[in-house]
Amino acid sequence: MGRIALGLSYDGRGWQGWQTQPGGRTLQDALESALRRFLAAPAVATVCAGRTDAGVHALQQVVHLDTGAVRRDESWVRGLNALLPDAVAVQWACAVPGSFHARFDARARTYFYVLRSAPVRSPILHGRVGWVHDRLDDGAMRAAAALLVGEHDFSAFRSSECQAASPVRTLQALEIVRNGDFLVFEFRANAFLHHMVRNLMGVLVMVGRGRRPPEWAAELLRARDRRRAAPTFMPDGLYLAHADYPDADLPQRTAREALRHHLGGLDASSGTAGPQP
Repeated sequence: MGRIALGLSYDGRGWQGWQTQPGGRTLQDALESALRRFLAAPAVATVCAGRTDAGVHALQQVVHLDTGAVRRDESWVRGLNALLPDAVAVQWACAVPGSFHARFDARARTYFYVLRSAPVRSPILHGRVGWVHDRLDDGAMRAAAALLVGEHDFSAFRSSECQAASPVRTLQALEIVRNGDFLVFEFRANAFLHHMVRNLMGVLVMVGRGRRPPEWAAELLRARDRRRAAPTFMPDGLYLAHADYPDADLPQRTAREALRHHLGGLDASSGTAGPQP
């Protein structure tokens, strides 16, 4: 048996998240169904870098699987894309060592949240970007973001359904870039808790609206109480962009290259909260 890594992008609208579930419409089910047909196999099991929630998108989701089939890298891409729904596409494929693990070998993950701040919602962008009708204070949000960077107990930002053994995570960077009506938030951490990015977004938006001061972010970290924080923000503009594998040579784009490749004019080339990547 050989091990294959795949890089996937997908539109999370209309899906019940990544992870397979009985009777569910999930991205893992769609991929494994295509793999069974492509490989003429009764069952194919996959492992991903990060299990995205319902409505969350991916610019670069990394998946591995084991198979005895031998195919050219291009054949994996073209063959699977012919069998996948329009909302899902394999971007690249390559053979990896049998020791490679898409989830456990990832040393960091990067997410982008794309938010539009405009008086009227855009039906064209519905489900692809988040939206608020307020004009947000970029400086206040960056001040709050700077307080969140580092190793912390993120209990105030985890879902009640989170199954992680520890709430401690290292948020390596949280950068905010404005591009006209759009704000691009870049989150990079060693790992994320369930709903962590969306809960951080809820706090940052509340600060940006002027309803709370930037220092509130630090207060929430100290309190470690989810009930004191903002509601979980909408999933619409959230994108899994990159997983870092320092010991593996994968044909990935960088997180920012992936953002430009898939979302065109949006850029995240500068920011002020946290260290530069």
